[in-house]
Amino acid sequence: MLDRFDIQLDVQRVDYDKLTDDRRGEGSAAIQARVEHAREVQRQRYKDLRGALTNSDLDASEIDQFCQMDGSAENLLKAAMRKLQLSARAYHRVLKVSRTIADLAESETILTEHVAEAVQYRSRTLLN
Repeated sequence: MLDRFDIQLDVQRVDYDKLTDDRRGEGSAAIQARVEHAREVQRQRYKDLRGALTNSDLDASEIDQFCQMDGSAENLLKAAMRKLQLSARAYHRVLKVSRTIADLAESETILTEHVAEAVQYRSRTLLN
């Protein structure tokens, strides 16, 4: 059943020191602007596709067309597939999440770091 979820996270407890630290991360407005820009990129990319507005809407043939990886990203995904014994469904979901991460980073091509992050979003029980 968990195989049907694109992103699966274990949320760890936050230490008091981190909560009270004066350093601030990226602000909500900046994050919102990045997400809105990525969504607009996706709308433009898929404007001629019927039924696809975002990366999550892609079917298998569209994934092949729009989720182009560089060689090292492809090697990483191949290794993850073998090591984690991911299903075909999980493979496609990792690719779509990788495409979204690449969009947020304003990258036309899916790079190793995008695949690595997407693989980390699979269930931690798969990684143990």
